[in-house]
Amino acid sequence: MSTHSADATLRGFSGHLLLVGAGKMGHALLEGWLGLGLDPQRILVFEPQPAPDLVALAARGLRLNPPHSEAHGAAAIVIAVKPQIAADVVPPLAPLVSNVSVAISIMAGKPLQALEQALPGAAVVRAMPNTPAAVGRGMTVALANQRVSPAQRDLAHALLSATGAVEWISEEALMDAVTAVSGSGPAYVFLLAEALAQAGIDAGLPPDLAAKLARETVAGSGELLHRSALDPATLRHNVTSPGGTTEAALAVLMGAEGLAPLMTKAVAAATRRSRALAR
Repeated sequence: MSTHSADATLRGFSGHLLLVGAGKMGHALLEGWLGLGLDPQRILVFEPQPAPDLVALAARGLRLNPPHSEAHGAAAIVIAVKPQIAADVVPPLAPLVSNVSVAISIMAGKPLQALEQALPGAAVVRAMPNTPAAVGRGMTVALANQRVSPAQRDLAHALLSATGAVEWISEEALMDAVTAVSGSGPAYVFLLAEALAQAGIDAGLPPDLAAKLARETVAGSGELLHRSALDPATLRHNVTSPGGTTEAALAVLMGAEGLAPLMTKAVAAATRRSRALAR
């Protein structure tokens, strides 16, 4: 689905939308929907501890913590609560699901089977976003159960793409590796920035300057990768002059005990942990 099609789907669907949980990720989705022109009056939010900016949106027509009777039959119910409280929050939503509703969960580690048990008969989408969603540059991977219709999948895609790119998979077993690569991946990049700054300090740079150089280098390189049609390996080669400083550094980073084998081990560890948490 193109960005234009997603925007049109989001503005054109019938009925209302229910957001359950407006923490960091839920609020990022909400801001994305509003930024794409979704009328606040079509959005209901269940959030027991609303932040001031969420309360302010209620003045624009968003319905904050309405009676459950008003939320019945939502076109989409987006569940954005922490997985630790899912057992208390999700089952009470079952009476709100109608035959037109699609339930979209962004709870980490909660498989489709658990969602289907809590919401019997529901069309369910399980999604794994990541934290760059907060700045509209997120990466979300989604999986639909067999009850999700093409129109419901389009709506789910439009809602999720409000914070960045969306990819769909058909095998739930892949979700653990997805979590390890893109869900946890931002932490790896932030660690790279930390390590690069510390290496600069160790090389003699003042801490403030080292931190700024590392931050801007990682952020700028990410933006270049985003905008360029070239693959990462080609971009790397373009920076590397034969016999130069970059080549000397890459000889270490690409050695037998360098970044690639470490990253493989890290992603494998995260994948194993994701599988364990889903049990």
